[in-house]
Amino acid sequence: MAKGSFKDSLRRMFLLHTLVPISILFVLFLLFMMVNSRLLLIGQTTDAGKKIKTAVEEVYASYLEEMDEAAELGTVISFVESRRNGPEVFERFYDFNNRQRVKSIMHIVGTDGNMLASSANYSSDATDLALQTIARRMYRQSLSTLAETNHLRFSHDRYTAYTFAKEIRHGETVIGYLIYQLYEEDFQKLIFVQNNEIAVVTDSYHNIIATTNNLTRGLMNKYSLARDSKGYVWIDKGRYYSKETYVPASQWKIYTLSAAQWNHAAYLSLAVFFALASLLLWILIRYSARIISNRQSRAMDKLTFAVRELQSGNMESYVYIGTGDEFETLANQYNLMLRRLNELVAKNEELSDLRRVIEVKHLQSQFHPHFIFNVLEMLRYAIVVDDKLAQDIVLTLSRHLRYSIGNERDQVVLGNDLEYIAGYMKLQQMRFKDRLRYQEKVGEAAKAALVPRLMLQPVIENAIKYGYRQRQSVAITVVGYVKAADLIIEVKDDGGGMSRERLEEVRAIMLSQDNRAPHIGLHNLHRRLVLMYGERYGIQIDSVEGEGTTVTFVLPYLKEDADVQGTAGGR
Repeated sequence: MAKGSFKDSLRRMFLLHTLVPISILFVLFLLFMMVNSRLLLIGQTTDAGKKIKTAVEEVYASYLEEMDEAAELGTVISFVESRRNGPEVFERFYDFNNRQRVKSIMHIVGTDGNMLASSANYSSDATDLALQTIARRMYRQSLSTLAETNHLRFSHDRYTAYTFAKEIRHGETVIGYLIYQLYEEDFQKLIFVQNNEIAVVTDSYHNIIATTNNLTRGLMNKYSLARDSKGYVWIDKGRYYSKETYVPASQWKIYTLSAAQWNHAAYLSLAVFFALASLLLWILIRYSARIISNRQSRAMDKLTFAVRELQSGNMESYVYIGTGDEFETLANQYNLMLRRLNELVAKNEELSDLRRVIEVKHLQSQFHPHFIFNVLEMLRYAIVVDDKLAQDIVLTLSRHLRYSIGNERDQVVLGNDLEYIAGYMKLQQMRFKDRLRYQEKVGEAAKAALVPRLMLQPVIENAIKYGYRQRQSVAITVVGYVKAADLIIEVKDDGGGMSRERLEEVRAIMLSQDNRAPHIGLHNLHRRLVLMYGERYGIQIDSVEGEGTTVTFVLPYLKEDADVQGTAGGR
């Protein structure tokens, strides 16, 4: 894609997709406002019902408890029978009444309906008649307690809303009734809750006990507002969300109502705000799209140029972008890839050079004249002395030369390489007799591993060569085992070892990347293993002067079906 095309498409993408997030944001905000308003409305209405329920349950339980206790007091029974202890009766009532959130009036009525005592300053004839009716009804129906809704007018135009009544007994005989009538005004204060518009308390027959709004009163003081399927009711053209809360102890029902009128002016203002904000955002995005497209196209040009340079063979075509965004990250990753590619090329070149050096030296060692002369000399004496031994020498030498000269694979199974080493050691033992001992302690799992071809021979040659300089006899042991994901091979000899200074010198030569010292084949072998498998692999050498030397190979554990070539890629 051409530069202009990329820049134009990037600008169009910004412009065309601007309206989408703005529209989605606008719609989501409106939906959020609507859902949140309803949830808030439901939550406030429900919480108000719970608070009122707790308050009325406390009032109801308090009056039931007081009524039961007071009706059984001796002072009350004595007052009904003889009119004595009146001050004590009223003192107890006033003490109880002052502690209540909903105040009440106390009456003591005889079984015939006559008023024996009352805490009210004034009551109408209708009120007295209502009290007489309550007492007579309880007496006729043998009711021990009574709790019902009734509205009675008392002094100062104060009304009572609910009545509790309890029979007073002397032994088995009913002698009167204790009546408490709760003030409607106190009930209204009790059910007034913050963040709630209207509250109504009714009995089980929908008779209104108390309400904070008289518009909820229907015929015969009934609550008759019906909720629709969404929980709304209508009062005087106003819509309210209604929640019903049931009070089991008293069988009362609490209706909490909250206004649900939408604020159209607020939503209109919100719509105007969004329109203006969208227009401003559109202008800003058009300006930003032009700047961003220009900047990003420059970064793309740099990357494209660098890639073309790399395609043409310029391995130094690094690119530098300081935009601080994904293009800078992409450029950094490209530079890292190019740097690793250069390192890999350098390692491959070093490995190729090293392999050539190793092959040349190995070919030289394969036909080392001293080794061949020694074997031929043994063969000459064996032909005269022991023709069977001579045949054995010829066959062993033949297999040895065929394996060492063959170059079909770079890696071989360790077990095959050990067979070659065994043949080599057999020829050496024919020469040194009992002065050279050799043994293998290699596990079956280790024998199945892949290793570089002829890896062990240089180390064993060194052990024989330098061992006989200090000792008359030399013992060589090859130990091999698998540890986790690694193959460990140890070549041990008791040839007298080397001094501490010489050991440090040999180690330094092995670890250097460019060795110019002669006769140090361990360096080339160690570098070959590092380049093939990675820095954590290679050769370790330990030696104790006067005792012997141990050369340890650490390689990845690979088998015939493993991806051998993939190991180098993991360096």
